[in-house]
Amino acid sequence: MANARVRAPELTGKGGWLNTGGDALSLASLRGKIVILDFWIS
Repeated sequence: MANARVRAPELTGKGGWLNTGGDALSLASLRGKIVILDFWIS
């Protein structure tokens, strides 16, 4: 099972996606694109 693939869960949450201009995004729509995730806490 060393080659088993694990699917990433959909990114959902209280605030939803930010900086999308109101467009809904899914992981499938981002496939093959470079994505930068910025996680921060205050």
